[in-house]
Amino acid sequence: MKEETFYLVREDVLPDAMRKTLEVKKLLDRKKAESVADAVQKVDLSRSAFYKYRDAVFPFYTMVKEQIITLFFHLEDRSGALSQLLQAVADSGSNVLSIHQSIPLQGRANVTLSISTSAMEENIHTLMNKLRKFDFIEKVEILGSGA
Repeated sequence: MKEETFYLVREDVLPDAMRKTLEVKKLLDRKKAESVADAVQKVDLSRSAFYKYRDAVFPFYTMVKEQIITLFFHLEDRSGALSQLLQAVADSGSNVLSIHQSIPLQGRANVTLSISTSAMEENIHTLMNKLRKFDFIEKVEILGSGA
């Protein structure tokens, strides 16, 4: 997988679906909507469009100021998997603040990590691309971020 490239784009030239995705994320962050379904209805956006763009479009200020990011992983239940995951996160220069792992069911476990990115030596998307290359990681996504 090739490394992601980012662009700074003025809001007025973004497609409506991307602008509305940002509105949905704002409604959810500010607790002005009870669910994704509620938020997309308020801004007249399909859920599929929201899910398509939610990890791809961010307000510029969040990319600059955010220092705590929560990541969600769906892992195969395999000896050493969590250890390898944590080592890769540590190697990026980020600091693990919290870990929550579900009890493995049917050979799979959910893991949520909150990490501090203030000392990261790479950007979060580069780290996510590296993590996606592990064969025991079936899914990785950004759940949220905050300062």
